[in-house]
Amino acid sequence: MGLLFDTQYLVVRALKKLVRNPILIFFSLFQPIIFLVLFTQLFSKFAQVPGLFPTGITYLEYATPGILMQNAFSSALQSGTSIVEDLNSGFLQKMLVTQVNRPAILMGRLASDALRVTIQSIIITILAYALGFRFATGVVGFLVTLFVIAFFGFAWSGISLTLGLRTKSSETVFAIGGFLTFPLLFMSTALVPVTAMPTWMQDVSKVNPISFAVTAVRDISIPNSFSLSAEVSALVVIALIAVVTMGATLYLFRKVIS
Repeated sequence: MGLLFDTQYLVVRALKKLVRNPILIFFSLFQPIIFLVLFTQLFSKFAQVPGLFPTGITYLEYATPGILMQNAFSSALQSGTSIVEDLNSGFLQKMLVTQVNRPAILMGRLASDALRVTIQSIIITILAYALGFRFATGVVGFLVTLFVIAFFGFAWSGISLTLGLRTKSSETVFAIGGFLTFPLLFMSTALVPVTAMPTWMQDVSKVNPISFAVTAVRDISIPNSFSLSAEVSALVVIALIAVVTMGATLYLFRKVIS
C-alpha cells in the first residue's frame, strides 16, 4: 500500500503543478491543434487523389490518428524536463531523506505524464469531432485508442527521463526532443501514406515505431479497416521500446538516488 499511496501522492502533486500553470497545457497543445485545424484543411484535397489514400475517407479522418500520436510523442520527449527541475531545485534530494517509497518517485512521474498525454488526447479528439472526425468503432475504439496513446507516451518518456537524469539539463532534453520529433514524425505514416513517400523514406517508415502506433489507431478509427494483427504489432513494438527505455531510466535513477 505504501508504494501505491506514495505514487498517488506524487501524481497529484504533478497535476497540481500543471493546473497552477495552465499556460503549459496551452503551449503543449498549440502544435497539434495547428496541425489539426490547418493541415487537415490545407491538404483536404489530397484524399481525393485516386489510389493514394484509402477509398472513401477524408484527410481529417486519415490525419487525426497521426496528430494524436504526434502529440503523445512530442509530450513524452519533454517529460524529462520535470525531473531535471526536481533535481536542480533540490526537491528530489528532500524526498530521498523521507520515508517515501523510492520506486514511487519514478512511477509517479511516469503515471502523471501518461495521464497528461491522455487528457491532451481527449481535448484534441473533441476538437476533431467538432471538425467532423468520428471513431468507426465508437466508444470502445476511443478507449482502446487512449490506452495505445498512453502506453506509447509511457514508453517514449523513458528516453526523456534518461536524458534528464544523465545530463541534468532541461535545455538539452528539450533540444534533443525537438530534434527527434519532426524527422520521426514526417518519416512515418502519421500524415501521409507510405506510397506517397520517396523510396528511401518508405524504408524508414516501415521500421518507424510511430508508423506502427499510428496504423493501430487509424485501423480503429477508419470504417471497415480494423486489423487485430496491426494492434498486436503496435503493442509489441511499444512494449519493446518500453523495456529498453525504462531499463535505462531505472539504471540511471538508481545511480542518482544512491
